[in-house]
Amino acid sequence: MHEYSIAYDIYQTARKAALEHNASQILRVHIDMGTLVMANLEQVKFLFQILTEEDPLFIGAELSCHSVEPSVHCTCGYEGTELYVCPQCGGMPELIRGREIVVTNIEVEVGET
Repeated sequence: MHEYSIAYDIYQTARKAALEHNASQILRVHIDMGTLVMANLEQVKFLFQILTEEDPLFIGAELSCHSVEPSVHCTCGYEGTELYVCPQCGGMPELIRGREIVVTNIEVEVGET
């Protein structure tokens, strides 16, 4: 079950960034998740909630996910969504997007000091 490790990495990344910026509360964590990741998004969200439920920094925090569709590039210049065979030259295109999981933004509150 790699969904746990994905949720844990998102949690740790958000926590580290929030602490580095003196955040008092994390409100929302935004991620881009490629559709080719082969992970169940609902399980990732559930596990994120489980991991954060006892961390005071994450009280009420939400995980906001944006799906990233695959895109490819071929040496012949083709750019598009055909994953396995380039429609222009018949070659094998290189996957550019669609398999990533990236924390893109963390919404936080910063306490008065």
